[in-house]
Amino acid sequence: MNWFAGLLQNPFFITATVSWLIAQVLKTIIHSIINKKFDYRRLFGDGGMPSGHSATVTSLGMLASLVYGTASFEFAVCAILAIIVCHDAMGVRLETGKQAVVLNELIEMIEHMSKTDILPEVKLKEFVGHTPMQVMAGILLGIINAVIMYNILY
Repeated sequence: MNWFAGLLQNPFFITATVSWLIAQVLKTIIHSIINKKFDYRRLFGDGGMPSGHSATVTSLGMLASLVYGTASFEFAVCAILAIIVCHDAMGVRLETGKQAVVLNELIEMIEHMSKTDILPEVKLKEFVGHTPMQVMAGILLGIINAVIMYNILY
């Protein structure tokens, strides 16, 4: 069996990927409703509600707990990974997004005052992190999806 066929038969890969996909679709829908316009880039973008990162790693950890138990090595690895990813999404990545907003505004102001494009190709990504609510929504989504997928796949 080749590596790709193995991935498609791996319940952990399938569950995590489905969690990410659901989160990205929900994020795009929510963004479209709030901004009253569809932006396909949200399907693959970072930031927003719910957190795709949190949904992905949480579903992986939840499935590991259901299959191997909470005393297992597999669950421990997934749980630590989930804690790190969720913490990072609310911490460093959220602050990076806030800094990007300020820097983009500063560059725009300087360019407006000087009437030249100082850095025309530079536009920093502002959607990179998550609020605690967005991370919690991703965690909840990941748990629910893992339970559903466990009942389907096992």
